[in-house]
Amino acid sequence: MATDITVTTITYKDADRSWLLFEANGTVGPVARAAGVINYALFTANTHYPDGFIKSGTLLGRVTSGGKLGPYDDAASDGRQTCVGLLFNNEQVPASTAQVATVPYIDSFAVVSQAKLPANSGNDANGRADLPLVKFRA
Repeated sequence: MATDITVTTITYKDADRSWLLFEANGTVGPVARAAGVINYALFTANTHYPDGFIKSGTLLGRVTSGGKLGPYDDAASDGRQTCVGLLFNNEQVPASTAQVATVPYIDSFAVVSQAKLPANSGNDANGRADLPLVKFRA
Protein backbone atom coordinates (compact mmCIF):
# COMPACT_ATOMS: atom_id res chain seq x y z
CA MET A 1 0.00 0.00 0.00
CA ALA A 2 1.50 3.32 -1.10
CA THR A 3 1.37 6.39 1.08
CA ASP A 4 0.67 9.72 -0.55
CA ILE A 5 2.90 12.40 0.94
CA THR A 6 2.19 15.08 -1.64
CA VAL A 7 2.62 18.56 -0.23
CA THR A 8 -0.52 20.67 -0.47
CA THR A 9 -0.43 24.43 -0.07
CA ILE A 10 -3.48 26.30 1.14
CA THR A 11 -3.42 30.09 1.15
CA TYR A 12 -5.49 31.99 3.67
CA LYS A 13 -6.16 35.70 3.62
CA ASP A 14 -7.51 37.61 6.59
CA ALA A 15 -10.79 39.34 5.85
CA ASP A 16 -10.54 43.11 5.57
CA ARG A 17 -13.65 44.14 7.44
CA SER A 18 -12.76 47.83 7.59
CA TRP A 19 -16.06 48.35 5.71
CA LEU A 20 -17.97 47.12 8.76
CA LEU A 21 -18.04 50.12 11.10
CA PHE A 22 -20.41 48.65 13.68
CA GLU A 23 -22.71 45.71 14.19
CA ALA A 24 -25.00 45.19 17.15
CA ASN A 25 -27.96 43.14 18.28
CA GLY A 26 -29.52 45.74 20.53
CA THR A 27 -26.79 45.34 23.11
CA VAL A 28 -23.04 45.62 22.86
CA GLY A 29 -21.58 42.72 20.92
CA PRO A 30 -21.70 40.94 17.62
CA VAL A 31 -24.90 40.48 15.70
CA ALA A 32 -26.27 37.03 14.99
CA ARG A 33 -25.30 36.72 11.34
CA ALA A 34 -27.39 35.02 8.71
CA ALA A 35 -25.96 32.05 6.80
CA GLY A 36 -26.56 30.70 3.35
CA VAL A 37 -25.11 28.36 0.76
CA ILE A 38 -22.87 30.11 -1.76
CA ASN A 39 -22.72 28.96 -5.38
CA TYR A 40 -19.19 29.78 -6.57
CA ALA A 41 -20.13 29.15 -10.21
CA LEU A 42 -22.22 32.34 -10.20
CA PHE A 43 -19.14 34.48 -9.58
CA THR A 44 -16.78 35.63 -12.36
CA ALA A 45 -13.05 35.13 -11.76
CA ASN A 46 -11.72 38.41 -13.18
CA THR A 47 -14.52 40.47 -11.65
CA HIS A 48 -15.29 38.90 -8.27
CA TYR A 49 -12.18 36.97 -7.27
CA PRO A 50 -9.09 37.96 -9.30
CA ASP A 51 -6.86 36.89 -6.39
CA GLY A 52 -8.74 33.62 -5.70
CA PHE A 53 -10.96 35.04 -2.94
CA ILE A 54 -14.42 36.53 -2.94
CA LYS A 55 -13.85 39.48 -0.65
CA SER A 56 -15.59 40.26 2.59
CA GLY A 57 -18.13 43.02 1.94
CA THR A 58 -19.32 41.68 -1.41
CA LEU A 59 -23.08 42.15 -1.79
CA LEU A 60 -25.02 38.91 -2.18
CA GLY A 61 -28.28 37.97 -3.85
CA ARG A 62 -30.28 34.74 -3.51
CA VAL A 63 -31.24 32.73 -6.60
CA THR A 64 -34.98 32.08 -6.47
CA SER A 65 -34.62 28.54 -7.82
CA GLY A 66 -32.67 26.58 -5.21
CA GLY A 67 -31.96 29.47 -2.83
CA LYS A 68 -28.18 29.57 -3.24
CA LEU A 69 -26.25 32.81 -2.87
CA GLY A 70 -24.45 34.54 -5.70
CA PRO A 71 -23.24 38.04 -6.43
CA TYR A 72 -25.93 40.70 -6.12
CA ASP A 73 -26.71 42.05 -9.59
CA ASP A 74 -29.49 44.61 -10.00
CA ALA A 75 -29.79 43.64 -13.69
CA ALA A 76 -30.26 39.91 -12.95
CA SER A 77 -33.63 38.20 -13.30
CA ASP A 78 -32.96 35.03 -11.29
CA GLY A 79 -33.51 36.50 -7.82
CA ARG A 80 -30.03 37.99 -7.39
CA GLN A 81 -31.47 41.40 -8.29
CA THR A 82 -32.49 41.65 -4.62
CA CYS A 83 -29.61 42.11 -2.21
CA VAL A 84 -29.86 39.89 0.87
CA GLY A 85 -26.65 40.90 2.65
CA LEU A 86 -22.90 41.44 2.64
CA LEU A 87 -20.41 38.58 2.77
CA PHE A 88 -18.80 38.53 6.23
CA ASN A 89 -15.62 36.52 5.55
CA ASN A 90 -13.30 36.19 2.58
CA GLU A 91 -14.23 33.03 0.73
CA GLN A 92 -11.52 31.14 -1.13
CA VAL A 93 -12.94 29.88 -4.41
CA PRO A 94 -12.28 26.14 -4.77
CA ALA A 95 -10.67 24.65 -7.88
CA SER A 96 -14.06 23.24 -8.84
CA THR A 97 -16.63 26.03 -8.75
CA ALA A 98 -19.29 23.32 -8.77
CA GLN A 99 -18.70 23.05 -5.02
CA VAL A 100 -20.88 24.96 -2.59
CA ALA A 101 -20.29 26.09 0.99
CA THR A 102 -22.28 27.64 3.82
CA VAL A 103 -21.14 31.20 4.52
CA PRO A 104 -22.08 33.89 7.05
CA TYR A 105 -23.31 37.27 5.87
CA ILE A 106 -24.54 40.53 7.41
CA ASP A 107 -28.18 41.33 6.68
CA SER A 108 -29.21 43.69 9.49
CA PHE A 109 -28.20 45.94 12.37
CA ALA A 110 -24.89 47.11 10.97
CA VAL A 111 -23.24 50.33 9.87
CA VAL A 112 -21.22 50.02 6.66
CA SER A 113 -18.67 52.35 5.06
CA GLN A 114 -19.40 52.36 1.33
CA ALA A 115 -15.96 53.81 0.61
CA LYS A 116 -14.29 50.78 2.17
CA LEU A 117 -16.31 48.08 0.37
CA PRO A 118 -14.13 46.04 -2.00
CA ALA A 119 -13.92 46.84 -5.71
CA ASN A 120 -16.70 45.17 -7.72
CA SER A 121 -18.69 44.54 -4.54
CA GLY A 122 -22.00 45.26 -6.27
CA ASN A 123 -22.69 48.32 -4.14
CA ASP A 124 -25.47 50.42 -5.70
CA ALA A 125 -28.50 52.42 -4.54
CA ASN A 126 -30.98 49.59 -5.20
CA GLY A 127 -28.88 47.04 -3.31
CA ARG A 128 -28.60 49.39 -0.34
CA ALA A 129 -32.37 49.95 -0.42
CA ASP A 130 -32.90 46.18 -0.20
CA LEU A 131 -31.18 46.22 3.22
CA PRO A 132 -33.19 48.74 5.29
CA LEU A 133 -31.67 47.53 8.58
CA VAL A 134 -28.12 48.20 7.38
CA LYS A 135 -27.00 51.81 7.49
CA PHE A 136 -24.64 52.76 4.66
CA ARG A 137 -22.32 55.71 5.24
CA ALA A 138 -20.36 57.49 2.48
